[in-house]
Amino acid sequence: MFVTARSLHSLRSYPGHGSPKRLDLCRKHGAEFVGKLTNILPYESGHNLLKDRLRTSAILISLTVALLFLDSSFSPDGAKGIFLLPLLLFFSLGTAWDLASMLRGSCAKTASMATGIVTLSATIPMAWGLAGATYPMDCPVGRLGWMVIGGVIGLFLVILLEMKRYDGPDGGTIERTFSSVFASVYVGLPFAMMVVLRGSGTGNWGLSALLTMIAVTKSADAGAYFAGKSFGRRKLIPRLSPGKTWEGLAGGMVTSSLVGWLCLAFLFPSLGGSSPVSTPTIAALADPALGGIVLGVMLTIAGLIGDLSESMIKRVCGVKDSGNWLPGLGGVWDVTDSLIAAIIPAYLAFVAGVASAGASA
Repeated sequence: MFVTARSLHSLRSYPGHGSPKRLDLCRKHGAEFVGKLTNILPYESGHNLLKDRLRTSAILISLTVALLFLDSSFSPDGAKGIFLLPLLLFFSLGTAWDLASMLRGSCAKTASMATGIVTLSATIPMAWGLAGATYPMDCPVGRLGWMVIGGVIGLFLVILLEMKRYDGPDGGTIERTFSSVFASVYVGLPFAMMVVLRGSGTGNWGLSALLTMIAVTKSADAGAYFAGKSFGRRKLIPRLSPGKTWEGLAGGMVTSSLVGWLCLAFLFPSLGGSSPVSTPTIAALADPALGGIVLGVMLTIAGLIGDLSESMIKRVCGVKDSGNWLPGLGGVWDVTDSLIAAIIPAYLAFVAGVASAGASA
């Protein structure tokens, strides 16, 4: 604005108003203004973005560390993971909100409610632990069955809410219903599986398993990024994610396998507890080195599928970030995309025998 005001003042006082010299002066000050504007605005915008990113990251890390400490130290037997529920719910509901908002913005609230029901359904066995009792081993529903029941309840909740909202055949009922159900299943079931994984085994074994799943998956993202930047030549799937390369994928597998071995060799013994698997399906999986490789390869591929799934939907919807719940970081789904796809293979690997010999009482 200072440059503009000075330019106007010079133009008014310049002799030969309307002459070619006046046009040269206008060009000079105009170029000066544009040059300063393009230099200042990106810096200020990038500076504010960095501040937001650091602030958001600091808050998330602080809350996560505090809740992990509480959960590892004070969770009662039979209700392991109770202190992590606020964090899991935040990421579960936030992801569902982001996804539903892109698919059909007006159904975000309904989708989040259904997702919350599916996620919390896995916590029902905790009620016995909080009451000082033991969850019955012969319960026909088991522990995983509650997620199926929660999924069905979430489905009919969506339908009931759409009945209340129905205003005619052209009101978008079908689109909202399908979008809400898809979001609740796509997000709710994986997060419910995280609750189940945390409650597996004795002591803090389940916490070690959950942290290992997250560390291996996220280290694959980081390893793939740096390997791709350094050695990437052949594009993996450019129509969905132009930056991903085969070399990056290989780098992600190597990095995540190393992190997996470190977690199995040191994290599990450090936090204690014992595996729910007494006899591994494949005996060799109990070895930290082989278990780390299995986790690294499986979770790198699964995480990539989750990442590309989000990229596909964002491209179809024409958006860069999935949402704005996390200032500086983007949407919640941008953080959880790979974890959603990684939890199922991680759970199967653990119940097959990975980390079955990596903890102590």
